[in-house]
Amino acid sequence: MRVIFMGTPDFAVPSLLALAEMAEVEIVGVVTRPDKPVGRSPTPQPPPIKVAALARGLPVLQPGSLRKRPAQEALAALTPAVIVVAAFGQILPPEVLALPPHGCLNVHASLLPKYRGASPIASAILAGDAATGNTIMRMDVGLDTGDIITQGAIPIAPDDTTPTLTAKLAEHGAALLARTLPGWVAGTLTATPQEAAQATMTRLIHKDDATIDWALSAEVIARRVRAFTPWPGTQTMWRGQPLRLIAAHALPPAESPPLPSAIPDAQGTVVAWGRGNAHVAVVCGDHTLLELDVLQLPAKRAAAAADVVRGQPALIGATLPA
Repeated sequence: MRVIFMGTPDFAVPSLLALAEMAEVEIVGVVTRPDKPVGRSPTPQPPPIKVAALARGLPVLQPGSLRKRPAQEALAALTPAVIVVAAFGQILPPEVLALPPHGCLNVHASLLPKYRGASPIASAILAGDAATGNTIMRMDVGLDTGDIITQGAIPIAPDDTTPTLTAKLAEHGAALLARTLPGWVAGTLTATPQEAAQATMTRLIHKDDATIDWALSAEVIARRVRAFTPWPGTQTMWRGQPLRLIAAHALPPAESPPLPSAIPDAQGTVVAWGRGNAHVAVVCGDHTLLELDVLQLPAKRAAAAADVVRGQPALIGATLPA
């Protein structure tokens, strides 16, 4: 089974490795995005999938846009039976979709038609879903609109962040792909059209999403802290400088301490209780409390909230802006 694999970030690596372990699969090419600078370094760095492919002696192609004829001709010369895509970062043009006789299969990190688009993993956390999963679908010209071949669900843990859930889904998706591909090529599996009326489209996450609105409930803000880890993060302002929330959780009403009568309605007010102010929280909408676990001040390392307020006692009682 001649397979071209397309992927770019860490999420794609387990799927590539799963294919490489399948005796019936010959990976004839690994297509990924061009090297580019990462962080503050100006030196272009290879994407994770390139590193993984080269470590296993697999041929790597970095053609840039697949809409250009030379790139399409290079893929056609590999005569793939199927193309497998996992977080490639580029919509495949019709010319590429039509190349392999068994089509182009995508490992998509949601239970389609829910969470099509750019941010399915973060969106599942933001929505407070108890579970998410992967879909193996046959790609078409639309954005995540292709027919569903197989699906599998996994639970979302209460403390899952976008990175931890991404890692779980990457492994789960790789296993689902390995179970699906032989049956699909053999013709024992069929694809089912998505229910378009049930579809939800996610959006790109922007830097502005980092700003906290304390009028939201503590549960909603806690989900945002988890979903926006590590980027764009979540932050508020204190004394004219950003105060980053690295980790936080919503306190159930039964665990919330009684608040002084002067502040129960003051959204954004920082409160503390327990021996040595061991617990630090912010009053949020609906009279809920968001307990702060880890904070980071400018030019400082992230630290436990209790340690931060020990060094900055004026933070207690302050009202943080929306």
